[in-house]
Amino acid sequence: MVDRKRPEKLIAVGDRVSRNIIKKGIPLDVAVVDNKVMRRPARPITSEMDRTYRLSNPPGALTDEAWQVVGEAIRFDGRVKVLVEGEEDLLTLVAVLSAPLGSLVVYGQPKSGIVVVGVTDATKRKFRGIVERMEERLSKH
Repeated sequence: MVDRKRPEKLIAVGDRVSRNIIKKGIPLDVAVVDNKVMRRPARPITSEMDRTYRLSNPPGALTDEAWQVVGEAIRFDGRVKVLVEGEEDLLTLVAVLSAPLGSLVVYGQPKSGIVVVGVTDATKRKFRGIVERMEERLSKH
């Protein structure tokens, strides 16, 4: 699929999916990881990356720091690892909204496999709607 689509950026969110992409020799631009698989400690990804960014993001949240760091990592010209202290699950939303059009964002769906999101105007609108609904719910509490 990567050969066929030739994505602008290939971004993986999650340790297992990132490790599997790297193991297959597929050129991964950004790996967003927390050194956990299914909330259990996992072996850190040690493959050659040009830069490592770090951020803190608690479970069930999207921090301002997450938006800033993931966006910067995606704009970086090279291979990047984003190491998350906390949880990276919701950072798929940030990755899709920060990625250039024509990118692919890949994440693991527990006990199901992987999900590949093609970054288009339509997917950005859909993901922006999800984030806006999350923000509305938070503002009501």
